[in-house]
Amino acid sequence: MDQIYLIMLVALFVLAVIDLVVGVSNDAVNFLNAAIGSKAAPIKAIMIVASVGIIIGAVSSSGMMEVARKGIFNPEQFYFNEIMIIFMAVMISDILLLDLFNSLGLPTSTTVSIVFELLGAAVSISLLKIYADGGSVTDLLNYINTSKAAQIIFGILLSVVIAFSVGAFIQYISRLIFSFRYHKNLQLYGGVFGGVAITALTYFILIKGLKGVSFISPETLGWIDAHQLEIISLGFLFWTIISYFFIMVMKWNILKVIILIGTFALALAFAGNDLVNFIGVPIAAWQSFQLWVDSGMNPELFSMATLSGKVKTPSVFLFLAGLVMVVTLWLSKKAKTVTETEINLSSQDDVNERFEPNFLSRLMVRAAVNFNQVLIFILPKKMSRFIASRFEKPISKKAKGEDQEPAFDMVRASVNLVVAGILIAIGTSLKLPLSTTYVTFMVAMGSSLSDKAWGRESAVYRVAGVFNVIGGWFATAIIAFIAAAVFAFVMFKGGVLALIALLLLATLVLIRSYSVYKRKIKEREAARKFDRSDLITINEIITESSGNISEVIIKLNRLYSNVIDNLGLQDLSKLKKNKKNLRKLENEIDDLKGDLFYFIKSLDDNSVASSKFYILVLDYLQDMVQSIGYIVKNSFSHVNNNHKNLKFNQIRDLKSIDNKLKPLFEQIELDFNNESFDNIENVIEGKKELLDHVSQLIQKQIDRIRSTETSPKNTKLYFGLLLETKDLISASINLLQLFNEFNEDYKTIKK
Repeated sequence: MDQIYLIMLVALFVLAVIDLVVGVSNDAVNFLNAAIGSKAAPIKAIMIVASVGIIIGAVSSSGMMEVARKGIFNPEQFYFNEIMIIFMAVMISDILLLDLFNSLGLPTSTTVSIVFELLGAAVSISLLKIYADGGSVTDLLNYINTSKAAQIIFGILLSVVIAFSVGAFIQYISRLIFSFRYHKNLQLYGGVFGGVAITALTYFILIKGLKGVSFISPETLGWIDAHQLEIISLGFLFWTIISYFFIMVMKWNILKVIILIGTFALALAFAGNDLVNFIGVPIAAWQSFQLWVDSGMNPELFSMATLSGKVKTPSVFLFLAGLVMVVTLWLSKKAKTVTETEINLSSQDDVNERFEPNFLSRLMVRAAVNFNQVLIFILPKKMSRFIASRFEKPISKKAKGEDQEPAFDMVRASVNLVVAGILIAIGTSLKLPLSTTYVTFMVAMGSSLSDKAWGRESAVYRVAGVFNVIGGWFATAIIAFIAAAVFAFVMFKGGVLALIALLLLATLVLIRSYSVYKRKIKEREAARKFDRSDLITINEIITESSGNISEVIIKLNRLYSNVIDNLGLQDLSKLKKNKKNLRKLENEIDDLKGDLFYFIKSLDDNSVASSKFYILVLDYLQDMVQSIGYIVKNSFSHVNNNHKNLKFNQIRDLKSIDNKLKPLFEQIELDFNNESFDNIENVIEGKKELLDHVSQLIQKQIDRIRSTETSPKNTKLYFGLLLETKDLISASINLLQLFNEFNEDYKTIKK
């Protein structure tokens, strides 16, 4: 039976490697976004700088491993078998939770997740022990370090508010000094800015990044702590001189230097302080296992009081963990997804917004607009014009084939890194439990707001995105606590079988998550979207339109057939699924219409006249989707309200339309996929015949009403289906005629 603990230990280390992978995928957002978003250097150079920071930080993190052993619960109150259950519950729930957030593309705090998982598992086991001993809930205070959870919650609230406010203020001042045309001002003020920034980052590295370094003596750290003011003053003088040397003599862009140093500093601090979130638990389990083996006692009687003392973590474990983190950083696609979330929310340009506006975001934006109007009224016009000029972004028109512009410029990237570094360093010196994720994300959001990246066109979506991310942070704590508590309870009661079942569950969930994510990536890559940075020619308009028409026709054809079949069978669940597929189709059309502005802006000068054609194509597609939308929604509503089924003759007639419509739609799909339009005239004629057939069925139903029809609800639905089918066919005929005329005109122009 004792062999089970060896198996658990092996499982914990396997889980630790997986946890490192999913954890780094989420936390990479903290130190990569500023450099990647501003394109301060080639992506490989950024990754190399971050990788070096991670390795150094990982090796220096031994002093932080005590959190998992005694930071949340009192180990002397638990026996070895109980401790191992707590650690297993924590690791399983941590992997599943972080993978969930990675799949959603949302950054979350690994610090908060591990703390509340430890808390949840420990509370669960403690309550079981208290109940078995006949104690009361108040005895929980003997088992749990309750003040820690309160500190974490306080740290969340404090870091969110302060980071956002300070980031917004510093970015506003920086933009007033440098403006968006910052290259000239950089010659004058860049040296001072570099001196402040690099000094702050140096201080950050000394105070935060090297806090847990085992090879630096306590006396040295004490001397650094006692002489902080002198270090900062001399550092500012030294780095200001060096910065001016870089600018004047070397002709370097000092902002690139700041960004790369900042990336290194945050990567160092991340690995040095957050590594405990990934391997702290298995390291603690390994140390517990060693202590238990040496004791030779029964695992259910061996107290873990010895965990309260100092236990050194072998450097080889730290180095290997750092290596896994670096490999993950280079290979993880999910890390790129999480990074994209913050970069899109920070982007100076319009992007495809992934978050829907909500009540809070609308309220906040409306209040901000009203406040801005008040400021404009109060401030002198001369000052208002000066401020507006500093925030005026120069218009740049790129040639075809050039790389896309950065999401934001290097002034904002520098501010993001420096402000995040200063706040984390101050929080560390004051012993406040700040999360690097919360600080870096909220600084980036604050600087985006003050930099006017959130304009009237995007603000309501960006603010909604911030609320979603913040809501996810608080959900992290709740979900982590509950999941770990439940897993610990199940393993305590279920023993070995429960442990095996949970490990299998975690494996299956991760495999499924990976396959779902891979499918989403393929769908995204397969989507035929134009690149906003490229100029579009007439030939590309035809290709783009052909692709859009083909995709919509495929889905319309499938939806129409399914609705008619499911309506005849009164299958409510499948009709509900039809509604879900309809929403996806409606969203795709909305996305195409949302991109219309950028599409027209991207046309080359010889193709501008063709923009009307593209607009009309989208309009006809919209008409077709509205018609199928009525058919889907009303069919679902009819069955959902338990009205009488359509009569057999009515279903048969609808099916006859479907049988005639399907081959016509399939022919359209084939022609537009192959961009072969010689058969369009035949398809149009076929659709006109089908239109006559639908008109005959309408007359047939009128005759039924005069003789045998008795249900008003059936009549309403049936007429609605026939009329919308008629509109659907008419819109598709108009679309084909438009496309045929445009294609013929294009052939004439080419000749």
